[in-house]
Amino acid sequence: METARRPLDGILVLDLGHIYQAPYCGFLMAMAGATVIKIEPPNGEPLRRRAAVAGGSVPQAMLNSNKLGLSLDLKHPQGQEVFLRLVDRADVLIENFSPGAMDRLGLGYEVLRQRNPRLIYACGSGYGQTGPDRNRLAMDLTVQAAVGIMHTTGFPDGPPTKAGPTVCDFLGGTHLYGALMTALFARERTGLGTHVEVAMQDAAYSTLASAIGMHFGGDAKDVPPRTGNSHAGLAMAPYNVYPARDGWIAIIVVTEDHWNRLLRAMGQEALIGDARFGSNPDRVKHMAEVDALVTAWSSALSRAELEAATRQHGVPAAPVRTLEEVLHDPGMHERGMLHWIDHPEVGRVVLPSTPLRIAGAPPPDIVPSPFLNQHEDVVLGTMLGLADAEREALREAGALGPRFAAG
Repeated sequence: METARRPLDGILVLDLGHIYQAPYCGFLMAMAGATVIKIEPPNGEPLRRRAAVAGGSVPQAMLNSNKLGLSLDLKHPQGQEVFLRLVDRADVLIENFSPGAMDRLGLGYEVLRQRNPRLIYACGSGYGQTGPDRNRLAMDLTVQAAVGIMHTTGFPDGPPTKAGPTVCDFLGGTHLYGALMTALFARERTGLGTHVEVAMQDAAYSTLASAIGMHFGGDAKDVPPRTGNSHAGLAMAPYNVYPARDGWIAIIVVTEDHWNRLLRAMGQEALIGDARFGSNPDRVKHMAEVDALVTAWSSALSRAELEAATRQHGVPAAPVRTLEEVLHDPGMHERGMLHWIDHPEVGRVVLPSTPLRIAGAPPPDIVPSPFLNQHEDVVLGTMLGLADAEREALREAGALGPRFAAG
């Protein structure tokens, strides 16, 4: 019986990414079966260096599972020589340095494609490789501000507020994965690689669909820039986070049937057909009354009781859970998305698998993220055939990171 293969078995990826955006793209490729070499400078990438802060290396562990670790100085001529030998064999290169950084090193796409025409070169950035904002410094926080996420997040009487998670970095990384996979598909037809790029700002723009819809669909001056937990376009009701006896629950009504179901769950069947609430536009006009009605019901019950009632009646709802509760989510553990791992650097933690499910492909085992330069022997010794003496000479010259010592 033929052993099932993962979709990207046989694909070699050079992952130069740092922080979140590009490393997440590389993580998705590793989880799909690609051989991903995480190439870091001799002192490690910035996310690894956050380990000085308590728990700071846990994100590094999350994003670099199933990768091989190699430490090269790409500013050193001998480090570049080794890197180029890896490029000759690679299918994909991923980086999210500032635009033009690889060109300044003499390692830009035009140089690399001359050596390897099948190479797909993928770069992520904040604002793109072209345009007036090309050289603008970009982090998730600043991109959230620039793209409008902060302006539309928070309450009307409060300041602009960032989204809690690092949404722009991960939207950028996910879209970069999509661009890479599209380019790999195209290479099957043409035999040639190409250059792909994703700007975090571009990837985040479509998340503003509701707010943009209100901007063009009505009198924008009457729309508050921030709507709290209400619909961003103030176009749905109920749509909010409501108090429970022991926390909060999010409830959204999409169809008229959902509204009638919610009324039954609340014991308010008498309001079915009430003209004030007969349709979504009617409920939007009476949004304060709708929210007061739901709040009176929800605040008397626990989150568990509310969840049970909304599930029983088929109403879209979910309790607002703490991070601790999410880490122990039985469904995500049962589906294999979350795993308890004894990680050699950060201890016992929950690490994610890939959210991508492909029929027939075996689920990936999670291999803990590598120590700095952990797989020098595999990459430089086995793959490139460099003897110990050659590698030590590179190390002494400053082109290769410190030797990894197990234990």
